[in-house]
Amino acid sequence: MLPECVKDFLEYHSTTNIEAVNQKHIESFIEYLQIRPHKRKAGGLSEAYINHHIYALKLFFSYLEETGQIKYNPISVMKFKRPGHNTREPLTQAEISQLFETAQSQKETAMLHLFYSCGLRRSEAVELNTKDIHFKSCLLYVRNGKGHKRRAIPMTVKVSQALENYYLQERSQSQTKAKDAEAFILNRIGSRMSGNSYNSIIKEIVEKSGIERACTLHHLRHSIATHLLENGLSLENVRDFLGHSYLESTQIYTHIKNLKIK
Repeated sequence: MLPECVKDFLEYHSTTNIEAVNQKHIESFIEYLQIRPHKRKAGGLSEAYINHHIYALKLFFSYLEETGQIKYNPISVMKFKRPGHNTREPLTQAEISQLFETAQSQKETAMLHLFYSCGLRRSEAVELNTKDIHFKSCLLYVRNGKGHKRRAIPMTVKVSQALENYYLQERSQSQTKAKDAEAFILNRIGSRMSGNSYNSIIKEIVEKSGIERACTLHHLRHSIATHLLENGLSLENVRDFLGHSYLESTQIYTHIKNLKIK
């Protein structure tokens, strides 16, 4: 099954002859995206949306080249405007292990599990309350995700135990502010952890780990999605895990595997 980004490209050029595609085809498609109106709201397509298409095409042609389905990769020598913080190159599983080994407290370990093992968005982690995590049943509930969607996230026993250890030990020793008594992750003064604080702490863990490339909160979410797919979880299940409304959103994050072009 082809991702929607690649389908858009092939349909725009009305072709299934991949070997005939050249740089001009790709350039004209990107120019088309830059002037195409948005289908669901006023205005044009965002830079991030266009970058997703470029990223998908890079993966698509790289895969075809590596598997011998094409002799020439037309996008490999093309230069594009470098995306900023939205670059979504996933971490390897070895790099994820480095992060967990670098964590110096139960809270840091719990934070890594929220963003990687549970795939939370930053806003979802900020709003997470103690009542949203059921340790015995190994379930974490997102009450108000993107688009006001609710979802239940299954956890492994190891992840559930790590979160419970933080809750029963480090968190219980914090002097909690009354207004933030229900918050799951607390900062040093007992208040609900902010999004900026999450960013700063994860950045510190990455720097201490020795990983020499960008890694944001969203990289952790993207990485677990990629790793789940690599381990055989269906695209539909990963969509539900991430809380996406559209399957196309999940396809943007995935590496292209098992493609057969006729």
